[in-house]
Amino acid sequence: MADTAAQQAAAKRERSDTKGKANKKDKFAHLNVEEGTLKHGLPYRALGTGDEPLVVLRWFTDNHTNPEGWERTVELKQLAPLAERYRVHAVNRAPGMADGTTMAQIAEQHAEALADRFGGPVHILGTSSGGSVAMQLAADHPQVFRRMVLAMAGHTMGDEARAAQLKYAQASEAGRRALHHTARISFKSAALARVAAPLMWLADPFVRPKDPSDMVAFVRAEAAFDVRDRLAEIRVPTLVIAGGQDRACPPEVCRRTVEGMPDAQLVVYEKAGHIGTFNNPRFPRDVLSFLDTGSPARD
Repeated sequence: MADTAAQQAAAKRERSDTKGKANKKDKFAHLNVEEGTLKHGLPYRALGTGDEPLVVLRWFTDNHTNPEGWERTVELKQLAPLAERYRVHAVNRAPGMADGTTMAQIAEQHAEALADRFGGPVHILGTSSGGSVAMQLAADHPQVFRRMVLAMAGHTMGDEARAAQLKYAQASEAGRRALHHTARISFKSAALARVAAPLMWLADPFVRPKDPSDMVAFVRAEAAFDVRDRLAEIRVPTLVIAGGQDRACPPEVCRRTVEGMPDAQLVVYEKAGHIGTFNNPRFPRDVLSFLDTGSPARD
């Protein structure tokens, strides 16, 4: 009798554990997640229940591939609110980027890949470094756009971000620890950045790319990127979302970007840093409202 009760209890726990694992595994199942590559080998992860596409050009990554593990979970969680309305395609840079590649060449690859995939204009959301690509796209290939959202991005990089990414790339290329060079632009608090930098130095060997060459090529291309002299040409309807305490893309860069464009609006999350801008609760509401109506959400 005791054995039977114990067996029943064990079976119940097993069913509960199995159910828990299934629920965890199926957390994003309703979003119909799929992965693949676009023309030129650009990797993408698609999710969402809508028919209309929304292309998300990813922030700076040390690897061109789709994020995996906990980074995949974070990305899916961040994009899920947008995927309730659109079929979101999160896209990264092409593999094998050669040294000397320009942002114009990167934008051309993206334009060809998007035209091949979708056959017409689409909404594009560029986040951080992905916003740099989006701006170059808007300057050189406006035909691929319906509307554009830039998040933590503008007509050029912030000076601190440019310096930090170049130091990171140079150290990575030389096989040295590099991650700590990005601490100052990753946190809105300078004190927190000082605390985090040694921890990032320790973590570097566990997250360092095996072959940093295409990342280094992208960093150098973005460091030279600046379309300020072409802003008046960019007529794509645009929403720029900035963090008021963003060290990587300071709000003044975003303001200059909007002031130079004929059809652009600016939203500033005053207390947000770089990462906090994308994670702000207002972010998906502002993006969806702008894409649907041409204006950010009104509180």
